[in-house]
Amino acid sequence: MAKRERRLRLVIPVVTKDFRDREELRLLGSPGTEISVVSIERGPVSIETAFDTALATPDTIRRIVEAEREGMDAVVIDCMDDPGMEAGRELVSIPVVGPSQASMHLAAILGHRFSIVTILDERSVAPFENQAKVYGVSEKLASVRWVEIPVLELHQDPERLVHDLVQESAAAIEQDQAHVIIFGCTGMLGYAEQVRLGLEQLGHGGVPVIDPVPAAVRLAEVFVDLCLSQSKRSYPVPPVKPIVGFDVLGGKPTPG
Repeated sequence: MAKRERRLRLVIPVVTKDFRDREELRLLGSPGTEISVVSIERGPVSIETAFDTALATPDTIRRIVEAEREGMDAVVIDCMDDPGMEAGRELVSIPVVGPSQASMHLAAILGHRFSIVTILDERSVAPFENQAKVYGVSEKLASVRWVEIPVLELHQDPERLVHDLVQESAAAIEQDQAHVIIFGCTGMLGYAEQVRLGLEQLGHGGVPVIDPVPAAVRLAEVFVDLCLSQSKRSYPVPPVKPIVGFDVLGGKPTPG
């Protein structure tokens, strides 16, 4: 039986319109996948702290609900904080995939231990350690390292970004016994092959480097093809009650 086309919605949970090359994002899917891309309209310009995540979440949830109502088959959230993922799963029946959760579980399959190389400084460590605990893979997390480049500056100097990613990834392998590397920011999209080759030149061939957004997109495709979605025992529909000040349901009186 021929597979039907998949319609995926990729939600960018920041208001910066030129943060991403949307055409590049639309090309991440397999043949037969149509990816539409939207940003939130109310929230931060970038996500680097728990405060940013909190501000991004309400409009991200609204976009998730909107995607199901527009006939999408699945939603992918374009941020390693996975903002709105669990709340969105309660409100819709289509799969909602976060790149951090997807990447961590993929890394746990590919190797015994993984490290995350992210942005900024030590403030990035605790959030990923907490995520790993929630996602059930904390014993697999070898370390969290960073390149000290803010999100909005990631593409200003690609050579520096690749160099720093290679150096921190090599340190994770040599010092932290990492067997798999995950990019800790979706703004690092597109550099996995260069980092893998850089590691190979340093004598670390055979170490997988996971680019989280493509990983999340392909996992969403698998869910669609297998007719799988989040369990409603894990993510039950919320009870109907008034919501004051947040139109996350697009004016509808009931969730889901």
